[in-house]
Amino acid sequence: MADRPGFDPDESPLTRLATRRGRDGQAFLAEAEAMAGERLRVDFTRGNLTPSVSQRWDAAPRQRGVRNGTGDLSDTAIDARQRVSAAIDAVGPELSGVLLDVCCFLKGLETVERERQWPARSAKLMLKAGLGMLARHYGFAAEAASGAEPRIRRWRAADARPTIGGGSRPD
Repeated sequence: MADRPGFDPDESPLTRLATRRGRDGQAFLAEAEAMAGERLRVDFTRGNLTPSVSQRWDAAPRQRGVRNGTGDLSDTAIDARQRVSAAIDAVGPELSGVLLDVCCFLKGLETVERERQWPARSAKLMLKAGLGMLARHYGFAAEAASGAEPRIRRWRAADARPTIGGGSRPD
């Protein structure tokens, strides 16, 4: 994920939890859990759900008569918002807040505990539980359990190959 433009892995609180080893030599977060958290973050960003702190400098003005500017959203942003909504619904209201705070708003665990008045080190456990449910929702947990590499999902059949110039494919 580090080769993706605009992505800084040091910026994410999940990076430290996914790379830091415990006494047993295992990372606190499984790879599937870290991938699920980052996928939520990507969808959150693509859906333009991050709060803006300044004026919009877009070239195109907003449409008149459209409330909240939803007419300005692209299909990609609308789809991303639907994926975020489905993920939050799958996790449930108990754990979705900590997932949004840590994965999307990039708050540290200490900040989350202080804001929610939770005991020390409790946000870490709540985050792990939420990421486990999120990984199951995205299908990453099943892939990790089978030991297989995460597969690339395609619309076409596995044996389909594109043709060049519209001609038939030699067999």
